[in-house]
Amino acid sequence: MRCHLSAVHGTVLLAALTGKRRLPDFYGEWVIKKLGEVASIKTGNRNNHDKIEDGAYPFFVRSSTIERINTFSNDCEAVLVPGEGGIGSIFHYIHGKFDVHQRVYAITHFKNEVSGKFIYYYMATHFGLHAMENSVKATVDSLRLPAFVNFEINMPPTLAEQTAIATLLSDMDAELTSLETRLAKARHIKQGMMQDLLTGRIRLL
Repeated sequence: MRCHLSAVHGTVLLAALTGKRRLPDFYGEWVIKKLGEVASIKTGNRNNHDKIEDGAYPFFVRSSTIERINTFSNDCEAVLVPGEGGIGSIFHYIHGKFDVHQRVYAITHFKNEVSGKFIYYYMATHFGLHAMENSVKATVDSLRLPAFVNFEINMPPTLAEQTAIATLLSDMDAELTSLETRLAKARHIKQGMMQDLLTGRIRLL
C-alpha cells in the first residue's frame, strides 16, 4: 500500500510541477524564473553549539533533523536548504519564527505573486541534480549563493494556481503521513502478537 501510494504521489508531483497536468480552470503559459528573481536568499548566523534541547523555536541546521533554539532571526514563510551535507536532498518549509545555521540557506520574502510552498515542492523535486552539478569540491561538497540565485523554476503564471498545486501536494503528504502512522501501529501490534503466539503466552483454541 505504502509503495503504491508513494509511486502515485511521485507521479502526481512530477505532473503538477511541470505543467503536464493542469488543475481545472487554470490557463496561461507557465513561465521560467530564476530563484533569485522571486525571493531573497541568505544564510543564517548561528552555529550548532547554539541549539538548546527544549528551545522555543525551530533551529534549521545541516541535517534533516530540526533542532531547537531560544532565539529567532526570522518570522516569515521560508524554504530552508543546507549548503553542506546531503546537498540537494534536504528541504524544509516553515511559516513562523525560526533560526538558521550559518551554512543553511534561508529562502524568504517571496514576491507577491509567488507561493513559497510551491517553491518548496519544486525545489524538493528538481533542485537535487542542479545542486550536484553546481557544488564546490572542497573537504565536503558545498553550495554557494550563485547555485541558488541562478536555479530556474518553471512555474504557473498566477499565485492562485501555484497555491492550488501546493495545497494538493500538501494534502497528499498529510494522507501519506497518516497511513504511515497507521502502518507503524499495525506492525507494532503484529510484533506483539508474534511474541505472544511464538512463546505460548497465547494459545490458539
